[in-house]
Amino acid sequence: MKSFLERLRTRRLATAFVVLAGLSAAILCISYAAHGVSGQEMQNASSDATPLKVSNSPVAAPNEFVKIAKQVGPAVVNINTQTLPKQSSSRMPHRLPHGRTAPQPQNPDDQDSPDGGQGGGQDGQGGFQDFFNHFFGGQGQDGEGDDGQVRESLGSGFIVDSKGYIITNNHVIEKADKIFVKLSTDPDTQDLGRPARVIGVDKATDIAVIKIDMNTPLPTVKLGNSDNTQVGDWVEAIGSPFALAQTVTAGIISAKNRTIEPGQQGQFQHFIQTDAAINPGNSGGPLLNMNGEVIGMNTAIYTQSAGYQGIGFAMPSNTIVDIYNDLVSPSHKVVRGSIGISFKQGLPGAVNRMYGFKSGVLVQYVQPGGPAEKAGLQPGDIIVTIDGRSIKDGDDLVNDIAARRPGSSARLGYIREGKQADATVTIGDRDKVFAEQAAAPAGPEPDQTVNPGESKLGIVVREATADTVAKLHHPGVAVQSVVNGAFADLQGMEPGLVIIRINRQPTGNRDQFNAVVSKLKTGDDVVFEVMDPRHPNDGINYIGGTL
Repeated sequence: MKSFLERLRTRRLATAFVVLAGLSAAILCISYAAHGVSGQEMQNASSDATPLKVSNSPVAAPNEFVKIAKQVGPAVVNINTQTLPKQSSSRMPHRLPHGRTAPQPQNPDDQDSPDGGQGGGQDGQGGFQDFFNHFFGGQGQDGEGDDGQVRESLGSGFIVDSKGYIITNNHVIEKADKIFVKLSTDPDTQDLGRPARVIGVDKATDIAVIKIDMNTPLPTVKLGNSDNTQVGDWVEAIGSPFALAQTVTAGIISAKNRTIEPGQQGQFQHFIQTDAAINPGNSGGPLLNMNGEVIGMNTAIYTQSAGYQGIGFAMPSNTIVDIYNDLVSPSHKVVRGSIGISFKQGLPGAVNRMYGFKSGVLVQYVQPGGPAEKAGLQPGDIIVTIDGRSIKDGDDLVNDIAARRPGSSARLGYIREGKQADATVTIGDRDKVFAEQAAAPAGPEPDQTVNPGESKLGIVVREATADTVAKLHHPGVAVQSVVNGAFADLQGMEPGLVIIRINRQPTGNRDQFNAVVSKLKTGDDVVFEVMDPRHPNDGINYIGGTL
């Protein structure tokens, strides 16, 4: 027999069930009643509503954006890449590009990734490549090539030859093991597309040419003249952002001749800036004018979020044409001229005043055995003309020299020690002239001797060692320490640098240094010519300001 407690528990459970069932029934009745009343009220309230109809008005004439999208769209392609698994004993730790948090130029194709690789939606790269990564290329979600999985990436491109030649960004296909192209007419399936092969690439401009084999002619784009574009012109971009093929966006040209990477990496990258929306997957797609002509190739954005923020950059079509013609030539290579010098852009006004020039290029380094050295040029010379034409700045000189074929000659006008001179230089092959050189050993050991320059300039110096002089081919005084916030510190002076001249006066030893410094007074322009023993091939650097 059941115990008293068991019978009591059973009765309580049964009572609880009845109460809950009753509450549920009541709720259902109330709900039904409410809905019934509501439905009745709604029926009465809407009895006088007029049914909607679709307008039969004539279709508005298509605007220029519509016409361009229809005209050019068939020649814009999706580019899919695969990077196969790589053998690796360990994976690199995740790190942000250069550890920077400020807005970065980004390559829209990639996102930050542990290996910093290109092309994948989760990849990141430093410097200018960072800028590109978040702009066009990768949409991959399959992991890295070194974790045993295939990494897939996405970009865009445009057909320029009916035989199947396609232009895109180098960063879209650079590290890919397999490249596929999907035409606008191909079915929207899981198939990656038609296999493509690389014809040639140019890393300096981030341009690549690939090709697919076809039995029938393909639609092509028309290349326009980017030099004729103006700030404020309307433009249209077509590409595959976030794998959304044939996406059309519009904007204007915001600026021209933008250089977004300092130094040699940016020497051949002068972009059209636009506010047409560009996002990951757009890399390599065309930027079009209102005639439907390609006047740029979408390449980079400036972003904090890895997405579009209103500032995009496109490689001008005139540059694309020149590079393309070289890449489809028998050599499949871009050959640039060089005279074997380096220089620094954006010199302080004090340097220009001290050396007596407003335009031109102040030579910082001359490659040993290179064309410039053979022609007699030296560090400190100021190149002001080439074949009689005035040189505006370093970009002007580089563009002129790079466009010349190796073996040709040029007449350079220059200033040395305030005197005009000229020399004939034979143009060399840039790749050969600036071959990679071994890193130089560390700089000299510090000296505890105090230098009188501390009181005026805020630096303590000692005489450079014989080994340092031999390495630099210049006598000088080595900077031992720099007073924080002093004049030299504000100009960028650092311990370990060697000062070889001040205001064009030699400072080969401490006596010479002291003699020059003692004559300086407040308000004088002070220009240091310095060299870094750790990087002797960087040549002479010019820093300075007004004391």
